[in-house]
Amino acid sequence: MTKEKEMIGFCGYNCDLCAARSDDPAIRQKLVDGWRKFFGHEMYTVDNVKCGGCKGEEKIADTQCPVRPCAMEKGLTTTCVECDDFPCQNVSKLLCTQDGMLFRCCSKTDHLTEEEFEISMKQFVSVPNLIREMIANGKLPDWVQKYYE
Repeated sequence: MTKEKEMIGFCGYNCDLCAARSDDPAIRQKLVDGWRKFFGHEMYTVDNVKCGGCKGEEKIADTQCPVRPCAMEKGLTTTCVECDDFPCQNVSKLLCTQDGMLFRCCSKTDHLTEEEFEISMKQFVSVPNLIREMIANGKLPDWVQKYYE
């Protein structure tokens, strides 16, 4: 799938990679189990984690996320990069890479399986997506692109 076709959230996360979008309750349950294990998120259940992505009209999983309402109020259409206040305190705590996710959860990853990573963490990669958006919006020089291909 090309970057242009991926569903990227306002924060830069890869929504298409998130198991919360699955219609299969067993897959969503694995996501809930992983989020509890790695992030301590006890509020999610197989039913309330079902998510349509932050840009649509469908139900979203993270109803406490400060990024979505802010982005919608400001009329953003792609990512928070469009905003004159980017990066702000709402989105800054969501800026991450796959490496960063592993560091963040390293004390809980002694027995991390590839399946758990794929289901629970893979979608939380915002930095490369936001940098591509910054280049596209003229907020970074074009030469930076070679580092994020």
